[in-house]
Amino acid sequence: MSKIQIKSLEEFNNLIADKKVLVDFYADWCGPCKMIAPILEEISNEQEETIIAKVDVDDLVDIAKNYEVMSIPTLILFDKGKLKERVTGFVPKNKILDLIK
Repeated sequence: MSKIQIKSLEEFNNLIADKKVLVDFYADWCGPCKMIAPILEEISNEQEETIIAKVDVDDLVDIAKNYEVMSIPTLILFDKGKLKERVTGFVPKNKILDLIK
């Protein structure tokens, strides 16, 4: 499964409502975000249970503010609309896999 680029608040809310979704809050200018992107791509190709979505904090400021994203990258795991876990900063692949289990 490939990553989904979130384009609106409505799309975000619909996506997280009834699925397990790992949301990557990022920005194009962020170095650690660029480092974590290929890891997330790899994970999305290796497993089907969790959807991986990306939210550009510069484009969707309201979503980032709503979830108090102050530093990027921030990964937030939602399960059926509920915030389950969050991690901020660059983390290795095994930590991301632990997060979504």
